Amino acid sequence: MTLPVASVQLYTLADEFSADMDGSLARLAALGLRHVEAFDFVRRPDEIRAALDAAGLESPTGHAPLLSDELWTPDGSIPTPAPEVVFEAAAKIGMKTVIDPFVAPERWLSDDGVADIAERMNALVETAAGFGLSVGYHNHAQEFVADFDGQTAYERFVALTDERVLLELDLFWARAGGQDAVTLVERLGGRLRAVHVKDGVVPASNPWAPGASAFASASLDQRPAGHGDVPLADALRAARSVEYAVIEYDNAPGDVFDDIAASLAFLRDGGFVR
Repeated sequence: MTLPVASVQLYTLADEFSADMDGSLARLAALGLRHVEAFDFVRRPDEIRAALDAAGLESPTGHAPLLSDELWTPDGSIPTPAPEVVFEAAAKIGMKTVIDPFVAPERWLSDDGVADIAERMNALVETAAGFGLSVGYHNHAQEFVADFDGQTAYERFVALTDERVLLELDLFWARAGGQDAVTLVERLGGRLRAVHVKDGVVPASNPWAPGASAFASASLDQRPAGHGDVPLADALRAARSVEYAVIEYDNAPGDVFDDIAASLAFLRDGGFVR
C-alpha cells in the first residue's frame, strides 16, 4: 500500500485566500505542504495556476459544481457553469480530478432523485476524459438520510455510478450522517481515492434531515485532527486506495494556519501520509 499525500481544501482558508492568494499559498508551502484542493477556480484558473506555480504547489483535485442546474449551500450560492467550462479551467490548473462538493438534500430523498444524480455523473465521465480528467463526488451528511431497501442514498449512488467515478469521503460528515466511518471506508474499497480529514464535535443529529433546524458552518465545533469524535486514525488505516488526505475545516477553531499545521502534524506523526 502506498501512503497518500497530504493536501488542504482551500475553502478552509477562503477569506485569507481571497485577500492574499500568493501570501496564503506561500504560508501553506512553508508548512511543508505540496498539494492543495482548489475551490471556486472556474472564474480564475490562470490566476490560481500562476499563484500555485509561484508557491511550488499543485492542485491535483478541485471542487466545482457538476450535478446541479443551480447550487445552493448552507453558506450561499455557487454559480454552475457548463461542465466543459469547468473542465477547461481544471485542465489549465493541472488538475487530475474535478469533484462535485454538494448536491441539495431534497434530491437524495427519493430513488428517482438518486438515480438522476448518478445519471448526470455518469454522463460526465467521457466528457471529462476528453480534457484528461476524471470526475468524483464529495459527501456531506444529506446522502445518509434516506434508505432504500437497506441501502443509504449514498450507497445507492455508488452502486449506480460508473466505476470510473471517484469518491472523496468526508469523514466528519459521514459520521454526522450516522455512519461508521471505518466500515464505510472498507466498503468503498478502490473507488475511494481521497478523504477529507476533518474532526470535531459531531452534531447530535443530521443537520440535513427533514425538519432539522437551519444550519450554517459557523455553528460547528470543529477541532484539529485527532481531537474530536471522528475515528480518523482507524479510517485512514482502512483506506488502502486513497491518494489524497485532504485537511479541511468548515469552521476553523482558531488561527487557520495553526489549525492546518496541527492537522498536518497528526497526519505526519501518525504515519498516515508520505
